[in-house]
Amino acid sequence: MSDNNESGNSGGRKPLTVVRKTSGTVKQSFSHGRSKQVVVETKKKLRPVTAGGQGGAADGASAPAQTAAESMEAKLVALAAKLGITVDELKARQKVLEQRKAEDAVRAKDQEREKAAQDRLRTEQERKQQESREREEAESRRKAEEEARKAAEALPKERTDRPVKARPRTDAVAPAAAVPVEDDDAGRSKRGSKAPKDDRGDRAREAAARGRDAGERRRGKLTIASALGDDAERQRSLASVRRARERERERKMGGAGDREKVSIEVTLPETITLQDLAGRMNERVADVVKFMIKQGEMLRGNDIIDADTAELIAAEFGHTVKRVAESDVEIGLEGLDDDEADLQPRPPIVTIMGHVDHGKTSLLDALRKTDVASGEAGGITQHIGAYQVQLKSGERITFLDTPGHAAFTAMRARGANATDIAILVVAADDSVMPQTIESINHAKAAGVPIIVAVNKCDLHDANPDKVLTDLLQHDIQVESMGGVTQAVKVSAKTGFGLDELTDAISLQAEVLELKANPDRSADGVVIESKLDKGRGPVATVLVKRGTLKRGDILVAGAQWGKVRALVDERGQQLDSAGPSLPVEVLGLDGAPDPGEAIVVVDSESRAREITEYRVRTKRQVAGNAGAAARASLDQLMTRLKDGAVETRELPVVLKADVQGSVEAISMSLDKISTEEVRAKVIHGAVGGISESDVLLARSSNAPIFAFNVRANKQARDLAEREGVEIRYYSVIYDLIDDVKSTLSGMLAPEKRETFLGYADILEVFSITKVGKVAGCRISEGKVLRGCGVRLLRDNVVIHEGKLKTLKRFKDEVSEVNAGMECGMAFERYEDIRVGDKIECFQVEEIARTLA
Repeated sequence: MSDNNESGNSGGRKPLTVVRKTSGTVKQSFSHGRSKQVVVETKKKLRPVTAGGQGGAADGASAPAQTAAESMEAKLVALAAKLGITVDELKARQKVLEQRKAEDAVRAKDQEREKAAQDRLRTEQERKQQESREREEAESRRKAEEEARKAAEALPKERTDRPVKARPRTDAVAPAAAVPVEDDDAGRSKRGSKAPKDDRGDRAREAAARGRDAGERRRGKLTIASALGDDAERQRSLASVRRARERERERKMGGAGDREKVSIEVTLPETITLQDLAGRMNERVADVVKFMIKQGEMLRGNDIIDADTAELIAAEFGHTVKRVAESDVEIGLEGLDDDEADLQPRPPIVTIMGHVDHGKTSLLDALRKTDVASGEAGGITQHIGAYQVQLKSGERITFLDTPGHAAFTAMRARGANATDIAILVVAADDSVMPQTIESINHAKAAGVPIIVAVNKCDLHDANPDKVLTDLLQHDIQVESMGGVTQAVKVSAKTGFGLDELTDAISLQAEVLELKANPDRSADGVVIESKLDKGRGPVATVLVKRGTLKRGDILVAGAQWGKVRALVDERGQQLDSAGPSLPVEVLGLDGAPDPGEAIVVVDSESRAREITEYRVRTKRQVAGNAGAAARASLDQLMTRLKDGAVETRELPVVLKADVQGSVEAISMSLDKISTEEVRAKVIHGAVGGISESDVLLARSSNAPIFAFNVRANKQARDLAEREGVEIRYYSVIYDLIDDVKSTLSGMLAPEKRETFLGYADILEVFSITKVGKVAGCRISEGKVLRGCGVRLLRDNVVIHEGKLKTLKRFKDEVSEVNAGMECGMAFERYEDIRVGDKIECFQVEEIARTLA
């Protein structure tokens, strides 16, 4: 049968096969709309084949597991298809998730272990702290018992031996048949000589007990916790132990708080705050404030007191005082005097002075072989020019050219003060003029010798002898007339007499023996200053002593800076400038005032300290001057309405090319001002007109006067929008004339009274809605309608007013002549009587001008 089966199977039927996998298709989606069909195969595990019934049982047992695996596999396939990934990728993700969960579990266990370790460590630390406190308390108790024991041992010996002497010895007193004693005294009597020692031990224990009782007494007042607590001895707190240690330390130091105060020297400026004073005295601010309160002064730490009060406070606290002033910062600024051995000859400094248009600059041009006069507006010099000329002989002379106009008085004064020799230029055709006399006075005040240069001798109407004769009136006596003043006849136009003039200068310099020390820090004077658009503040300085170098820290008045560049009059850069050499200095933080002294200091901090003091002093002076003239707008308007304003002001914003021009214009405006009107320069500075200048002029209702400067485009546009007037000038005459005409218009007109006539009151009429009307006859002159009237009663003026009505035969007329009758009524006055006399007059206003 088996053979038949085998033969049949081999012949007609298919061989048996095992299907181990199934396949499916999954669509994958990618970015940009791309997709892909993927074939997914699911492999199935084969069931193990076993012999007989065992195989069948195994098949039956593994059937549910196989079904579960297949369902799980199907779920994975569906989930992978839903996510758009393969089954392998899904399994990998699940594996990663399981690993992460395991790591989180491990991390949580580690954290728990770490927390437990921290808890154990904290508990251990608390236990150690508790043990430390217990040890400290035990130590303190032991020290207390030791102190009590030492106190007991220190008792006098007679006190410790007295109880032993009082007891009779048992072997000498007690009979042998006596009843034995049961207490401690019997025991001690039996021990004999050990009794005193045991007695001292009892007293030590009693002292310790007393110490504990004292500790119990120090425990403080009874509380609920202590009343309800157990009877155990309370432990001493840590704070109490610390306080005890602190007291013990203070006791050992032996009264450190009672140490003697140390008296120190306190440096006091002119003003100081209480806090600063306490710091300088090494005292507490609260102690100083308490002292002032006791003196009746309620002051705080930041309140300012004067030096006298500070001195009294310092003396009260046991300190000495050294008084200083703010001006002490300038002590030693100019340095020490030079040694004669270090002095070397220097070129003379010559100032050319004289009246305007007498040829001062032209004479200097002839000496320098340059044409400086052509560059001056109007042909006049409007600021100081400083030049150094080298003669044919090799000698050098420094010239200062000063303006001759009346407005430049301060410039001439500065030129005379900074010079060694003054050349007085007088035109031969014009003789001595007002500015010539002023130049003579400046030179005499400065104490410099004068050389007279009679210029324009080439003209046909020149009269040099008249010039020399006129100078005698001003105490200038030339050598040809028996004096000591040199006089030279020159012509700047033809060059006549120039050599004689230079020889006279050299001779005078040789007589003066001019010397200076070039090997020291430089000092000198500011000749002129300006604000250059490309270079910033520029100061023309004249070095008197020492050598000024690039990089020096220079203080010039209230300005300071580090010298960035030195430029001579020809525009050449210099590394240094010696004595008598005029140079332009770049690098200052502002334009200094002309005439200010310059000095080189050693550090920037010293320069800053000096300039801050000078600025503060200048501000205080300006504040005091402004406070006296300051008034509120309401007060000013009230005074204007009442006519009580004595002075009318013309505010002016002034901008010029150099500081000397600002000063000269300001002084000229002050001179033309009167008690009634005056021009007030509310802001004067060097440099071009900026927007801030326009805003200041608008707020002050002032015009802007620009002298040799211009406004930038933004400032011009702003001035047009705001309606601010900007006037440009290049000659000082024109500026002063315009201001003078403006001030003349501000003058109140002059009132001139003209007599018209008299009228006698014959009758008084009362008219409804008109009031009282006087019937008059014109006795002298005439009466005009609207003229001024005075009512005379017994030749006494009782009213002055204005004529309201003038009628003749019920008609209003403009004029009534003498001998005619008319009706007259006054404005706001009706107390007229028969017999009174009326004086008629007319007031004319005449415009005034400044002289």
